[in-house]
Amino acid sequence: MVATKANVSEEESEEVQEHLKDAVEGTLRLKRLLSQDSEADGPAKKKRVLENIIDSERRGKIDHLMEKWDKLDDKIMLHVLEGLEERELDYLDSSGFVPDEFNWTKGPADQVATQVALWLESQTLGGGPLDTLLTFREKWKLNVEADGMLRGLSHKDLRYVLAKYDGTQNLAELIAEAKEAPALEGRTEGCMPDAPGMAAISRFHRLELIDPTADAAVFGDANLSFALNLARHRKVLGHVGRVIATTFESLEVLRERYEEIDQTIKTLEEHYAEVHHEIDCTRIAMNPKFKGLEGTIGAVYYNFPHAGAVGGFFDGHPVVNWRHENLMRLFFRALRSFMKVGGLVKVASNMGAVGVRYSFITFAAKENEFDHVETVPFLQWNLHRYGRAYGDRRDAGRRPGKSENYNAQRADRDMVYTFRYNPSGKQLGPQGIRLPPSISTLEECPDGPFSWKPVEEKKVLAKQLHDRFIKECSGIHVG
Repeated sequence: MVATKANVSEEESEEVQEHLKDAVEGTLRLKRLLSQDSEADGPAKKKRVLENIIDSERRGKIDHLMEKWDKLDDKIMLHVLEGLEERELDYLDSSGFVPDEFNWTKGPADQVATQVALWLESQTLGGGPLDTLLTFREKWKLNVEADGMLRGLSHKDLRYVLAKYDGTQNLAELIAEAKEAPALEGRTEGCMPDAPGMAAISRFHRLELIDPTADAAVFGDANLSFALNLARHRKVLGHVGRVIATTFESLEVLRERYEEIDQTIKTLEEHYAEVHHEIDCTRIAMNPKFKGLEGTIGAVYYNFPHAGAVGGFFDGHPVVNWRHENLMRLFFRALRSFMKVGGLVKVASNMGAVGVRYSFITFAAKENEFDHVETVPFLQWNLHRYGRAYGDRRDAGRRPGKSENYNAQRADRDMVYTFRYNPSGKQLGPQGIRLPPSISTLEECPDGPFSWKPVEEKKVLAKQLHDRFIKECSGIHVG
């Protein structure tokens, strides 16, 4: 039987092994939300879905803000507010914030989404460089006195405290215990036990001294140049773990964009790396190429993640930005089933990016029990020298690094956000997702390619964009 849009997600779910269903529940739910919003009865059906998600108290706060800002007929504003949590709605109401009607760069709904994102980020340590002790103190809400006690410890003692502290012990007693503990034997982390702790740990992250026996996976590597860099690095260090190199595109598309791709793949395979194409990092639990890899991956890399540009829209526009946030949430949830406990995940991004914001990365990691251990400036990272690409059809004619840049983003603001998988053993709830816009919402969008278009033309554009969203949720790249 040919699957219809309404039952695709259910059929896909049945194909996933029981112990991996949590890894794909969020992405299938997102696809189901989009698929239910058909042309015939989409708005009504979408309304019924939202009524099941939004309780009466939140609905009242949304209606209050819409009336307060005189935006009762603004469908894009409604879409933004319906996707917010209660505390975010409370902040908007109490902050005195009012969208600027005369802002020529951002519409009112875009301003609201940005305001909420900035408020959430103001409660973090920021997107810039952070050392291990700053992230450790933030996690456990430790004061400056604790920083002074820890910053002078040796490599061995500091690693002991970072590994053993659970928020209940007396820190001074744990430090004394660390000084009596033997050095780690037979592990990379046990080298140079008497070296200054902070300097040694920072060098580990910058020199990429990862688990030599564990597999390492690279996602979203458009031209595989980073995977090749990693494979060469591991070979020099004598690692026996594999490099699993993946691309989102098919080999045919890669050949159209990168004339060197066949040679790159050949060299990777000579380094005993595995190369897989058409891999969606949010759906690896459904991919047979990852069967049997549960709990084996010790390091994961995803450089400059992006959900794909949509012509006419800036990355931060709420009609398209939900894709970038969900990409990070679903990525980290998918990894949980495949990571070794203590395994590292590194996501490189620009701290000023407005598509995949740094907070999307750090919040998604935290939601899925990946501890933020350090933020390293990208240019200080041993693996930063590789052939960066846009990851779309632009690469056929031009690429970053060859007189090109990413929307004038400064390279010194590129960061490597580093996380360690530290599961509690408890069952997590369903993965939260940012709601996609309905077709009816898209039809009333006044921005981007929809601006100044007649009603019938807007309907055609809305259907095309909505179909694209469904394809993307199915692991099909467009653009």
